[in-house]
Amino acid sequence: MKKINLLCLVLFILLGSCRQETKKQIVLDGNWLAVLDISPDIIPFRLTFSQSKGKLIAQVHNAEETLVYDEVVIREDSLFITMSIFDSEIKAKIIDPQNIEGIYVRNYAANYVIPFNASKTTKSRFEVKEKPKTDFSGRWKTVFQDEKGETYEAVGIFSQKGDQLTGTFLTSLGDYRFLEGNVSGSTFSLSAFDGSHAFLFKGELQEDGSILGKFRSGPRYAETFIAVRDDAFELPDAYGLTSLKEGIEKLTFSFPDLNGQPVSLDNEKFRGKVVLVQLFGTWCPNCMDETKFLAPWYEKNKARGIEIVALAFESKPDFDYASARVKKSKEKLNANYTFLIAGESNKDKAGEALPMLNAVVAFPTLLYIDKKGKIRKIHTGFNGPATGGLFDRWVEEHEALVREMLAES
Repeated sequence: MKKINLLCLVLFILLGSCRQETKKQIVLDGNWLAVLDISPDIIPFRLTFSQSKGKLIAQVHNAEETLVYDEVVIREDSLFITMSIFDSEIKAKIIDPQNIEGIYVRNYAANYVIPFNASKTTKSRFEVKEKPKTDFSGRWKTVFQDEKGETYEAVGIFSQKGDQLTGTFLTSLGDYRFLEGNVSGSTFSLSAFDGSHAFLFKGELQEDGSILGKFRSGPRYAETFIAVRDDAFELPDAYGLTSLKEGIEKLTFSFPDLNGQPVSLDNEKFRGKVVLVQLFGTWCPNCMDETKFLAPWYEKNKARGIEIVALAFESKPDFDYASARVKKSKEKLNANYTFLIAGESNKDKAGEALPMLNAVVAFPTLLYIDKKGKIRKIHTGFNGPATGGLFDRWVEEHEALVREMLAES
């Protein structure tokens, strides 16, 4: 992979061009293989460009998921892609119609810059050096361990066709979304990029049938994992991880809406209704997935006496910044329920903002409140659509619980 001179590249992007002459704007289209360089590893993902109503559109593809980014700007030979609801972007130089080089940045995080390049090609996400010697399809009990030695369990769910591998890992706090990659010999590589998080998983089959592997999230975070086949393994009950403190039955709060006006559950809008309270953040891909489910579900069911209140915990404490991020997310996700600015994206601070809870252990968390204002259940994390049957099972549980609360007098 080419080495990128980041200083020169950033100067190029800021100035618009490294040369004096004006060049004809390059047209981007077709299929590209993009790479984030987290040396010594890389995180590849599929990228396509197309025109829609005279506007350049970028799409990121992870397995069966397609993410659309419609804020794409080309200035001479500089390319800028704003990553939809996330406060991050790709800034790059179009070397020629076949090659792009630049950086991916998280605007809200200090010094979070990853070298990026893309080439126009349809080749596989990862290099396949030899034919697969094993089929990783199935369900795997997985234990991850971080650099401090702390562990957590997950369910690995994989589907393999030839050397193509897709799937995800579901933890008690949520899933790693749509992963896609390849199998070479007895090893696999999986990756995903959604505009906010970049994931890489590598695993190798051992003689005893287990998998030893490593996980990287962006340039800074790394873990190892071991997995064994286990169709019966289940994670702890997601409804048992977050609870109200002893003696408390109701949730109380008052947070500003996106215009700065205080809102509480005592408002007339929520009285006598089933209310879902979503702990949310615009920086959180699992929250995006949950909102993509809740937004159309709310439109379909609100007339039955249902309201949703999202409590947004954002990357910066500044109200104007947080409000702007949430307004954009509401628009992009077509989420027409109530959003409030509740605090910073820190679990401890979120717990302080909601002191009646034993803890806030994950974003998202969904609280189910009946017509009398009593909390009936709290679901921690989210089983997203990448989890397949587990997502379907959660939808059934969700629908059953809401029906039960609506039927009560």
